[in-house]
Amino acid sequence: MAAELGATAALTPHSGRGAASQPHQGRLPRHVAVIMDGNGRWAARRGLPRVEGHRRGVEALRRAVRIAGEAGISYLTIYAFSAENWSRPQGEIADLMGLLKRFIRKDLAELAKNNVRVRVIGDRAGLSPDIVGLLDEAETSTAGNDGLVLVVAFNYGGRQEIVRAARALAERVARGELAAEAIDEATFAGALDTRGIPDPDLVIRTSGEVRVSNFLPWQCAYAEYVFLQELWPDFDAEIFAAALAEYARRERRFGGLGEGPSGSGAP
Repeated sequence: MAAELGATAALTPHSGRGAASQPHQGRLPRHVAVIMDGNGRWAARRGLPRVEGHRRGVEALRRAVRIAGEAGISYLTIYAFSAENWSRPQGEIADLMGLLKRFIRKDLAELAKNNVRVRVIGDRAGLSPDIVGLLDEAETSTAGNDGLVLVVAFNYGGRQEIVRAARALAERVARGELAAEAIDEATFAGALDTRGIPDPDLVIRTSGEVRVSNFLPWQCAYAEYVFLQELWPDFDAEIFAAALAEYARRERRFGGLGEGPSGSGAP
């Protein structure tokens, strides 16, 4: 039943230690998506404030971007801030926004230098103008790059994205621009935030949590999932390599009997 629902991975926590240390070996996913979880617990276990866990999480993100680029991965999507994260304490939200601003201001030049292109997905309506300006700057200043595409899911929720897409298509139908019977999977995918981005081949979640948390539900219908016990601030090349090695061992059937084409999204 799980395979029929599109989940080809075993939904059990997985430790990344002890696997191959070369992330480029074996069959490589074109698109890796990451649920970066465990910053707060990392800090709590060390008697540190939560914001220190988030700071160390940013360092782990820098490592992940560098490793993905060196390994030859084409797309790396990160779950930076979910639509549900606004329910957190205001002080923590302020800390997270401050880290976002510092990351973009400090790292954007380095990303551009390394030929990384930034795409931002999520709902920008209601965000403060300074945050929207930074997100826009990150996209426009790297738009000409053709290396690793770093997709930042900010103020993102999968169900909310699907509702926005359905509403946009309904409006087109109401204006007479689109026939209702012409809507198929490709048309719907073209109305999502991720249009033009191939579906993730591999989704990694850290911290031992075994759930998808409203992250790319449409796009990850046939993704492989690897759940790691390690907390996100500890994510490094060895852990990344282990997740990629686990992916290389999987046989992707896409509802059939054998390996299908890597990824099911747009080219």
